[in-house]
Amino acid sequence: MSTAYKAAGVDVEAGYEAVKLMKEHVNKTFTPGVLSGLGGFGGLFELGQGYKNPVLVSGTDGVGTKLRIAFLMDKHDTIGQDCVAMCANDIACSGAKPLFFLDYLAVGKNVPTRIAEIVKGVADGCQQAGAALIGGETAEMPGFYDPEEYDLAGFCVGVVDKDKILDGKNTKTGDALVGIASSGIHSNGYSLVRKIFNLDAETAKAHLAEVPAGLGCSLGDALLTPTKIYVKSLLSVIENVGINAVSHITGGGFYENIPRMLPEGLCAKVKKDSFEIPAIFKLMEDRANLSERDLFNTFNMGIGLVMAVDKEKADQAVSHLKALGEKAWIIGEVAAGEAGVAIE
Repeated sequence: MSTAYKAAGVDVEAGYEAVKLMKEHVNKTFTPGVLSGLGGFGGLFELGQGYKNPVLVSGTDGVGTKLRIAFLMDKHDTIGQDCVAMCANDIACSGAKPLFFLDYLAVGKNVPTRIAEIVKGVADGCQQAGAALIGGETAEMPGFYDPEEYDLAGFCVGVVDKDKILDGKNTKTGDALVGIASSGIHSNGYSLVRKIFNLDAETAKAHLAEVPAGLGCSLGDALLTPTKIYVKSLLSVIENVGINAVSHITGGGFYENIPRMLPEGLCAKVKKDSFEIPAIFKLMEDRANLSERDLFNTFNMGIGLVMAVDKEKADQAVSHLKALGEKAWIIGEVAAGEAGVAIE
């Protein structure tokens, strides 16, 4: 053990303890393709058989300032799911099955039990996505982050047969837009969320403990609800019903994300009264007097994933999703016109 390094603020022994504690969670995610255990210099994964012309699809993301809520509540066992969801949901929009995930965790102080909690959330997310957590990096950075702070990011790699890639080329006028319910705010827009609820003030913890009317839980619990992982449900709809395009509703809300799945010359018409808008969004609208444009251009408004489906398959897609335990609605349609979204 380097006493000089420890005196500088980096506890190598704590790092060893953190790895020991996280192994239990990591091992639960291992799938048949995993060829390496935790602790090597690289994660090894065997692609296996069953693909005619395999294409690897990758995505990377972080959790963003939602981490501030975790710091304030001293609750760290769900934030990792947000990190996995932001990556795995994205690559599934191409029709890809997630294979493996790697995370990067930078901390101000290495507290092994806290790191194990964070990694537990990552592992839980990986299990929901069907991905193996095959590696990662934990960096102790005293003087850069405060002792109670950390940052979390990761990336996911998946695979899809080339002729099954969802790139929107089959999307057409008249396609139905099927939306799947979100679990809440998910993991974007939190700079605005923190401003609305005054969560950078000394009274932030008191605000988070409030139970606003209609919310059914504390504000903190509502804001820390992890991002829903849609991978298995989405892949099931692709296989059993068939879809033409998918959009993950993240930063930029409806206005920025739905057009990403539409070919040139097509737009989306969304009926705002066709789905349930969770109470947390209505609370923010009331507290900050936000415009409809601001809401739908920042948040998912209760719809975490949107699919373009042949009109005649729309009811089947909704029924299939409900059988899988999802809330889903036909929320609009694809129409001819300049790229964009009309909220009606």
